[in-house]
Amino acid sequence: MTDLSGRRALVTGGASGIGEACARAFAEAGAHVTIADLNGEAAERVAAELDGEAWQVDLGDTAALAELSLDADILVNNAGIQHVRPIEEFEPERFAFIMRLMLESPFLLIRAALPGMYERGFGRVVNISSVHGLRASPFKSAYVAAKHGLEGLSKVTALEGGPHGVTSNCINPAYVRTPLVEQQIADQARLHGISEAEVVPKVMLTESAVKRLVEPEEVASLALWLAGPAAGMVTGASYTIDGGWSAR
Repeated sequence: MTDLSGRRALVTGGASGIGEACARAFAEAGAHVTIADLNGEAAERVAAELDGEAWQVDLGDTAALAELSLDADILVNNAGIQHVRPIEEFEPERFAFIMRLMLESPFLLIRAALPGMYERGFGRVVNISSVHGLRASPFKSAYVAAKHGLEGLSKVTALEGGPHGVTSNCINPAYVRTPLVEQQIADQARLHGISEAEVVPKVMLTESAVKRLVEPEEVASLALWLAGPAAGMVTGASYTIDGGWSAR
């Protein structure tokens, strides 16, 4: 089993979904976990259960993160939202916000964490990307653009961090059983002209060879391994958990 005793982990969007699953896996492996989330009450709840810390933060307010300093051995950039619209209807302010939340804030958090990681000679950056970091789907211009950008940021972090004992990798799941996925079903139904009951089989699972949603714990299991000592030579990579979607 991966042993993270003595390590400090920061998980963004850690109060639910993939982030919460990662936080629980890290805590079980011995890490001290900080739950960073916009929902402070939920962050406090999860942190209390894991004997960790809560950090209520609006990661879309990137100006407030510019001078941040972080003491973390493991950084999981997970926080994100989805907004489903055709490009010609996509609100520019919403596009800009998604880019701030899902690309600029990971850059600023990595920037804040690297000096300490370099000083200790150890660091793990785990970026929760998506199969949409490797493939595109209609009506998701901001999400796809942000995830593609995160892939590039992760690779640059890997190249710069390698000589200092810092790795950086992406995890690329297909649709995961989380509130983020559930909240887009109505929009997907409207845009595709189908019922909400048809969205999962006809939209979300159509490209996957394995016809089910990914479970958060499956993503967390890979994040845990990437965060541990056995993954020291694994960096600059993108690991799919997509049921075969990207094999097409």
